[in-house]
Amino acid sequence: MKLTVVKIGGNVIDNPAFCEQFLKDFSDIPAPKILVHGGGKIATQVAEKLGIETVMVEGRRITNKAMLDVVTMVYGGLVNKSLVARMQQFGDNAIGLTGADGGVILSKKRPVKTIDYGFVGDIEKINSSFIASLLAQDIVPVFAPLTYDKEGNMLNTNADTQAQAIAVAMTEDYEVNLVYCFEKKGVLSDPEDDDAVIAVLKPADYEHYKAEGAINKGMIPKLDNAFKALTDGVAQVTICHAKEVKLAVKDGIAGTKLVGA
Repeated sequence: MKLTVVKIGGNVIDNPAFCEQFLKDFSDIPAPKILVHGGGKIATQVAEKLGIETVMVEGRRITNKAMLDVVTMVYGGLVNKSLVARMQQFGDNAIGLTGADGGVILSKKRPVKTIDYGFVGDIEKINSSFIASLLAQDIVPVFAPLTYDKEGNMLNTNADTQAQAIAVAMTEDYEVNLVYCFEKKGVLSDPEDDDAVIAVLKPADYEHYKAEGAINKGMIPKLDNAFKALTDGVAQVTICHAKEVKLAVKDGIAGTKLVGA
């Protein structure tokens, strides 16, 4: 049986009209399916109102205890439940989850090397049978970028990594199609040209574009996760504009399709 795992980026969530259209399109994707969402800028805005400083290093949020409270409230509450409510409107019987719910995603706190990221989780285990039990009931799981550890702490967790880990875990029972949706048309050979989409990306090409600097910053960890998903058994991985999610799932022709070596 085929399963679609879609990850939606924070920039899509931040744009209400854009997000609404994405959810309408997502509702047309046949079940079983899973949605993983990023956080967007709302956590930063809420933190500012509460007088909590936001610290970013190389595009990643430093999550101290005060910021952990904020992201738990915003990602696991406001963002997640708002998405779930709108999905019900479009006919998807969705349930919002963090990794702690049902013990579905166990992580460990990231060890300090050169940077102390605080309460940030590196995924250790996915409870795939729990997810499969929801899918069997025609429920659409919607995952916030939060997990938990054995000590009972919530942990802020990268949504791209979370989508990859879930997709790989579900390959035990499904043929999995993983789609990363964001505000660009795909992976670009020229970051200044939104139409310079690389239709098919192989590992060797990826290394070439990285060396040239054409692929840089936040695209690197996204693509690292995407290629790891392919290596670990996911059948298809696509990176595309959120407006093209139906095309990416149905025909595999939108955005950038990743292929193995």
